Amino acid sequence: MNKNTIKLLDVVALTVDLPEYNLYRGQVGTVVELLAGGAAFEVEFSDACGGLCLRNGRTYESVGLRPEQIMVLHFEPASPDSVPEMVTA
Repeated sequence: MNKNTIKLLDVVALTVDLPEYNLYRGQVGTVVELLAGGAAFEVEFSDACGGLCLRNGRTYESVGLRPEQIMVLHFEPASPDSVPEMVTA
C-alpha cells in the first residue's frame, strides 16, 4: 500500500480490533487529521445512522492510527489501470 493513498477526509475501516477503545475490525471512520507527516492518521468514529437514531453524527471515539490499521473504502469502481496490492499485518 502506498502511504499517499490515505488522505484527509477519506472514509476508512479498521483492519484490526482495538478493544481498549471499544473499536473492532470493520468499524468505519473518517480521517480528520494527518499526523507525523502522513505516517499516522487521526480517525474519527461517529454514530451517524441515516437519521434513524437520536445521536446521529455524534463522535464516540477519535484515535491516532497507523496506515496498516486502516483501509480506505472506495465507493466507485476502481480504474482498470490500478492494480491492488495485498497488505498483511
